[in-house]
Amino acid sequence: MSDPLPRSISRPIQFKNGCAIGISNRWNKGQYCMILTEAGLVGCGIYDVKTAAEFGQAVAIARGTPANPLVNPEDLFGAKIVDATPLAKELGIKIGMTGRDAVELLLAASSK
Repeated sequence: MSDPLPRSISRPIQFKNGCAIGISNRWNKGQYCMILTEAGLVGCGIYDVKTAAEFGQAVAIARGTPANPLVNPEDLFGAKIVDATPLAKELGIKIGMTGRDAVELLLAASSK
């Protein structure tokens, strides 16, 4: 019997300030998720803020734990932001805010 394929999910998620795309990718013993907006993304700890900053991107990161991993995009809603690129900070994203609040700021910046 062959191993199952990895799983990838992409779906729209409605917020107060607009609509974003929630993405979740899973494979054997691994996963990551993010919420993508026109202005940037809120993602789990798999993303490298330093590289995103070098490319001038707005990226905010929340981290799960082995006991409480960030698997689905909705898991980012209550997760605390632990790092962000300079552009994300310019858009108002602060360390310690929730992922939901960070997405709302990115969506507000997208509509400008």
